[in-house]
Amino acid sequence: MKNSNIQLIDESGKRVDGRYPNEMRRLRIEAGVLKNADGSAYIELGNNKIIVAVYGPHESTPKYLAEPDRAVIRCRYSMAPFSVSDRKSPSPSRREVELSMVIRQALEPAVFLNEYPRTMIDVFIEVLEADGGTRTASITAAAVALADAGIAMRDLVSAIAIGKVGGRLVVDLNGLEDQYGEGDMPIAMMPQLNYVTLFQADGVFTPQEIEDAFRMVADPIKKIYREQKRALKKKYVDVVREVEKSE
Repeated sequence: MKNSNIQLIDESGKRVDGRYPNEMRRLRIEAGVLKNADGSAYIELGNNKIIVAVYGPHESTPKYLAEPDRAVIRCRYSMAPFSVSDRKSPSPSRREVELSMVIRQALEPAVFLNEYPRTMIDVFIEVLEADGGTRTASITAAAVALADAGIAMRDLVSAIAIGKVGGRLVVDLNGLEDQYGEGDMPIAMMPQLNYVTLFQADGVFTPQEIEDAFRMVADPIKKIYREQKRALKKKYVDVVREVEKSE
């Protein structure tokens, strides 16, 4: 994190984009947005725009990656060259490779991998526009895409970050807060099971701040979970309507 003279939070508690510490950005999720994928989802979280495609379960390629008793999830997180203000190189960066692994690890506990032995599930994430929190937004959208593909899951995975700005904990960091704040804690969980699948901390946090962060994340996670379920229900309601029209 970098130091900056930018005032990220004022005396009244308002943040640089006008939100209060416990407010998350506007969220929109759509399921089934790609016809050529087995499952797909699109998410907007603030200015973030991310699309996810899922293929599988399918025969493992290459075959040596197959596990005899479970499926293997392969995840690729990629930022489009135009997703940030300074044109990004199209080749994968170290950060993209690392986040691909982190997202995969956050999703794996939710999938009944043992139902699909010797197969592979591919998750492709493309960040079209980035404004802080792409990791957690990608996890949220990828869970919807997996469900849209009909893959057996224990629960959806919902994710959001708690950050520290001006010495205060805030929900859902935007790009400026992510760049100039004092730290962030991405958290992903299966809400119905109250099971945390990802917890990371970038920055220095006290034990009390970590406890407070998990309390703060409860309501945003519920909102995200409701939107995930709404998107999936809408997709299948629309499918039924199309079928009824064609009859």
